[in-house]
Amino acid sequence: MVSPVRVRFAPAPTGLLHIGNPRTALFNYLFANRHQGTFVLRIEDTDVERSTDVSVDRILEDLGWLGISWKEGPDLGGSFGPYRQSERVSLYRDYAERLLQENRAYKCFCSPERLETLRREQISKGKMPRYDGRCRSLSPVEVSEMESAGHRMVLRFRVDRGSVIFEDLVHGRMSFDSEGIGDFIIVRSDGMAAYNFACVIDDHFMEISHVIRGEDHLSNTPRQILIYRALGWQPSAFAHHPLILGQDRSPLSKRHGATAVSQYREEGFLPEALLNYLVLLGWTPPSGEEILPLERIVEEFSLNAISKSAPIFDRKKLEWLNSSYIRHQTDARLSEMLRPYLEKSGLSGIDPNHLNQIASVSKENLIVLSQLDQYLGIFFDEKFSFDDGAKKILFDSKNRETVSAILRELESSPEIASDGWTLFLSQLAEKTGRKGRSLYAPFRAAITGTTKGPELIHLLSILGQKRMIHRLKMALETT
Repeated sequence: MVSPVRVRFAPAPTGLLHIGNPRTALFNYLFANRHQGTFVLRIEDTDVERSTDVSVDRILEDLGWLGISWKEGPDLGGSFGPYRQSERVSLYRDYAERLLQENRAYKCFCSPERLETLRREQISKGKMPRYDGRCRSLSPVEVSEMESAGHRMVLRFRVDRGSVIFEDLVHGRMSFDSEGIGDFIIVRSDGMAAYNFACVIDDHFMEISHVIRGEDHLSNTPRQILIYRALGWQPSAFAHHPLILGQDRSPLSKRHGATAVSQYREEGFLPEALLNYLVLLGWTPPSGEEILPLERIVEEFSLNAISKSAPIFDRKKLEWLNSSYIRHQTDARLSEMLRPYLEKSGLSGIDPNHLNQIASVSKENLIVLSQLDQYLGIFFDEKFSFDDGAKKILFDSKNRETVSAILRELESSPEIASDGWTLFLSQLAEKTGRKGRSLYAPFRAAITGTTKGPELIHLLSILGQKRMIHRLKMALETT
């Protein structure tokens, strides 16, 4: 193990954080904490046109919500900053100039149109698209003439023949023939460093020991190793984990459903549940347990246990985990989680004790927190109404007789204490001659306005005798 361990998560702030991004961040975070190392957050915002401060803020917010923390970053600073690539431009320019002076890079004036034509021709011949080196041997005079004529240029890295071999901590020994790489761009025509170049400079000067990222970056790794070699630096260790796939085994995308972390957050997934699920995508805990707190995951995590096979995103599995986490929340904590969803529905100023009761009886039914919307009519009179399923039950004449019988019993009973409802239900069966579904289905439909929800016995003390009498009368009058 290289000491000290320093890893980084380096997102581009060009949009919402895709569900695959925090999985990469999580693997880095776990590895750093497992080895008492440092997890660095770096913002790769060299794409000036698409990068926004709003996206940076959302990235910080989403990672923080998930419980993934960093020791160095754009908000915290650190000894190896700055932590935004847009603030490190002068460093990139210095080393680009060095490579140019040492003849490891050269100026290329090929137009986008020529490059596109070249790409199409190569593809049509079954070849791997790559630059053909047309500007590789331009003389100083030719370069000067092109610059004087105002031609836009990029800086390309000069790739020599040979192979690039490295040991990947997930996939094992990897070998790339430089013939298939071609001379690649390290500085774009706008003067900004290209990804592979800026990445190497930053990883070196931030002393990153391990680069843990998705296997979509595997083809970038030989390019980066070539730059390391040209500058005389020792490359970081590399680990490329498989990407998440949808059920159809294609890369996870919007057509498979929600893909942004913020979407899962708004829907009401708990951060610890989403975090737990993400780490299980491609990694199996040695203990075999699936529901694990973050501390346990840190203790058991290792890179060599990451599967080489791409994991399939299974929303049902995520929902199962989330419902389990919801059930294990205290009533007080769950009520605070539910409060924003109630306020969004126009319900504010709710008594904390009442909200705790709602949380207590709802937790067995909730898969995601936003699902509480389906049960608002049960707990709040201003949201109460009879849905189609309830109406169908209450239209039946026998069920209406049952509702009338329940109403008579409630009206004739003295005030029932919160612990007296179990006895009331058992006596109700005897007095009405109804039992099972013939009793409970119309009772539930009448007092909740729906056919599903928390267990009936748990609802009675929350609704109270007076409210149930009122709703039973509504059921008989309006259906």
